[in-house]
Parts: sequence; structure tokens; C-alpha cells
Amino acid sequence: MLAVQLKQDTHCTVKDLALQHGVSTRTIARDLSLMREQGMQIDADRGRGGGVRLDRNWGVGRMNLAYAEAVDLLISIAVAEQMNSPMFLASLGSVRRQLVASFSPEKRNKVNRLNSRIMIGVTASTYVQVSANTPPKRVVQALHQAFVAQESLEIRYQREDGETSERSIEPHYLLLKYPIWYVVAFDHLRQCPRTFRCDRMLAAKMTGTHFQLLPKEEFRPSLVGDDLLM
Repeated sequence: MLAVQLKQDTHCTVKDLALQHGVSTRTIARDLSLMREQGMQIDADRGRGGGVRLDRNWGVGRMNLAYAEAVDLLISIAVAEQMNSPMFLASLGSVRRQLVASFSPEKRNKVNRLNSRIMIGVTASTYVQVSANTPPKRVVQALHQAFVAQESLEIRYQREDGETSERSIEPHYLLLKYPIWYVVAFDHLRQCPRTFRCDRMLAAKMTGTHFQLLPKEEFRPSLVGDDLLM
């Protein structure tokens, strides 16, 4: 494996690697570029006698996260950073950069867009926190997938007074008023932007219908005052 060789060898030129692996120098250069995109710290010494090597502090064969798992972790990091907590923030930036570096440019852009769709509000009132419940796992999974894929959801929603309704919503943004999560969405039933508490979603199903992201300004009216307690 190229990564293992680069970590073990203190001096290895692109030409030497090409000869050892029976490929062109162009192929080796392309592979090195791909490894850098995946976040590997590859150092290069220029000039005569120069070579390439993998930083010895870089772990080869580390944990391999699936895209959805990496997105979950990145969203968690984004939330921690936006909450501006003084605890554990020193290393979060480095972790985020390494995770993002492991993505292709296309997925990197998707992750950046996801981060911009997460909003942090003030801490929820004691009244709201007392009434909070843990949403069903299947609802959370469907919401997560629909949010990432920009896909509409059919939900069964329970209002504060206990009345339930069937809704078709577009989950444009997520809002955290710690510890309560809200979905900032376009509600097809009301034909306007609305904000829904995630823990009041009793059921959720993806529809397969994609939507175009609307700017945050379109949802400002639904984020004012007691509307968040709907």
C-alpha cells in the first residue's frame, strides 16, 4: 500500500515509487494528490535529492467513517463551535479540517452548505424544557436524511394542545434552542414558512420530492416570539 510505504520510508522519490509499482510518475502524482484530498499529511522536499513522505505522526488505517457518519460529526462540531463553548474548542477546528479534507470537492461543498443551514438560538425556557420528549429514532433518521438530501417529508405532528395533523414540509433549516431542536420548514398545508419542534413529530416519511433551498430571510417571520412554541 502506498500510504504504508510512504510512512515507513524516510526518502522516496516519485520516480522511485513509479518504478517500484510499475506505473507512470503521472499515476503516482495523481495518487498522492488524492491522498492529500483525503486528509493525509504528505510532505515533499523540492530540489535534488528531494522526495515525498507521509508524516510519521499520521495514523495509517484509521477509523473510516461513512459519509453520513462524517456529516453527523461535522454538524455536531458546527453546533459546538456556534455555541461558542470554551470547553474542548481548541481541537475542534483541526478535527473539522481533517474530516472535510477527507471529502471530495463536491461533498466538501455539500458539507459547507449543510453547516450554513444550522442556526443556534437562545437556550429554551424552563417551561419548554419541561415539556420536551425524546423523538422516536425512526423520525430522527428520516428527518436527518431529508434535511441532507433537501427532500420533502410527510409528518404527523402533535401541537402543544395535543391535537395532531398530517403535514407535508420542506426541512430547509435546523434551529437549536438548547436542548430543543426545531425544523424551520415550508409547510405545504399552510402554504407558508413554519417552525416545528422535532420532539413533537410522531411520524416522518421521505417523499422522494426534492426542493430548492430558500434564503433564511424567507423564514424570519416564523422565528419570532412564541411562534417557536407551536
